[in-house]
Amino acid sequence: MTGDWLAAPTLARTRLALTPLRLSDAADFVRALGTPAVAAEVTAHLTYAPPDLPAARRLIAAALTDPDRMPFAQRLVGTGELVGTTSFYEIQPQHRSLAIGHTWLAKPYWRTGLNTEAKLLLLEQAFEVLDALRVVWHTDIRNLRSQAAIERLGAIREGVLRHHRIRPDGSLRDTVQYAMVSDDWPAAKARLLGVGSTSR
Repeated sequence: MTGDWLAAPTLARTRLALTPLRLSDAADFVRALGTPAVAAEVTAHLTYAPPDLPAARRLIAAALTDPDRMPFAQRLVGTGELVGTTSFYEIQPQHRSLAIGHTWLAKPYWRTGLNTEAKLLLLEQAFEVLDALRVVWHTDIRNLRSQAAIERLGAIREGVLRHHRIRPDGSLRDTVQYAMVSDDWPAAKARLLGVGSTSR
């Protein structure tokens, strides 16, 4: 096992940087989500409704105190503008395994290639720095857009976890689980680098 699985690094590519999320990011967190209607769309499949500033502070504080989670702010290179968040979670150094999730990206940046860039940063960190054997994704069975995005990364659908979560509205959520293992990574990286080079 290599790398420090519990250290929160700063990761950067051409257009996007992932920096450790801070409590002081709460106002930018709320701003990036957009208007109430847009924020509702962005958070539709997350575990929380669009937060106001106090709620955003509570969400960030909970992320920062979770021992199994490493939260990042997604920021534009150059301006430093916060445009979303993402996390490593279920971090298991003893099994060389972790999950990627708690992810949202501000709506103006959907379909711009930024999501691909973020996933490249996280997967490079996982497989090439931490020497992970396995990276996992969980997504709501209703979230077809997320499932398609995960599949484009090269992850394999492993199954459905029934009644895995309770949604904010109280309904029971079935979760689709995907994974990528270290043997999958070289081909996935080559494909993602090709996608990233043509994204606008």
